[in-house]
Amino acid sequence: MEILNIETFITNPELYYGKSELLKVMAHPVRLCIIRGLMAQGGSNVSHIQSCLDLPQSTISQHLAKLRSLGIIEGKRHGLEVHYSVVSEDARKIIQSLFD
Repeated sequence: MEILNIETFITNPELYYGKSELLKVMAHPVRLCIIRGLMAQGGSNVSHIQSCLDLPQSTISQHLAKLRSLGIIEGKRHGLEVHYSVVSEDARKIIQSLFD
């Protein structure tokens, strides 16, 4: 039987704090929906996200800011619009395991 050499909280607490923060940010239903929608469409702008969720733009922007702050999504400017996409592989795996 092979013994796995895994990081523990004692040997690498930053790993566990980082994963915990990822889960906390993703635990909101609107943010789950945003991430899933961005994955399904390959990215989107705020206007499209807003029309899908029927929430105020300010609310969508706050959720996007939280997702950006942890590197779950990134935004690239195209003229006047910002196109958001999911860049976190961990977030992709979580969404796939929850919804597939």
